[in-house]
Amino acid sequence: MLVIAVMNPKGGVGKSTFSTNLAGYFASQGHQVMLGDADAQHSSRAWLSLRPAHLPAIAGWEISDGNIVKPPKGTSHVVIDTPAGIKGNKLDAILKIAHKVVVPLQASMFDILATEDFLKKLAKRDEKCEVGVLGMRVNARTKAADQLAHYVTQLGLPVLGYLRDTQNYIQLAAHGATLWDVAPSKVEKDLAQWDELLSWVSKK
Repeated sequence: MLVIAVMNPKGGVGKSTFSTNLAGYFASQGHQVMLGDADAQHSSRAWLSLRPAHLPAIAGWEISDGNIVKPPKGTSHVVIDTPAGIKGNKLDAILKIAHKVVVPLQASMFDILATEDFLKKLAKRDEKCEVGVLGMRVNARTKAADQLAHYVTQLGLPVLGYLRDTQNYIQLAAHGATLWDVAPSKVEKDLAQWDELLSWVSKK
């Protein structure tokens, strides 16, 4: 089983957008996928309720405080969408079962500063899970992307890629869908940005 936690102490950075699309990718590959929702806003759970039955199945897994246990037998891939401000016992419990942690991060200085302490703590932890940073709503050819990469590499963490700011994610989310649920020609630019990222998250 592969467990991937999506974390950032700051809200509004795209954790749920990334979590739902990652779960959608694994489901499109025929895996038995669970989408864990540890966020009090239940964004991922709300998205699942919109997902049409004809699309590849994704099971929901509601995670409450102190109730982080192993997913049901038969599950092959788990994506956990975590809340802003995650800390303490809940953070520790999720990190104990996660194989990989993805930290979505926007390239603004405010977002970087708000996430700095969290990233430093993750980089120093003894847990065996791998940690990577994903640039959200970023044009990879801009100075902002360069600054983000410079900052993250100083912490000894990899930048997994950059996802552009596009209405595709918003429009698909409104129908419980992901990039992998529509014709590739409609989301070609976006799919290309996931290549390296998927290689990292899928590697056991």
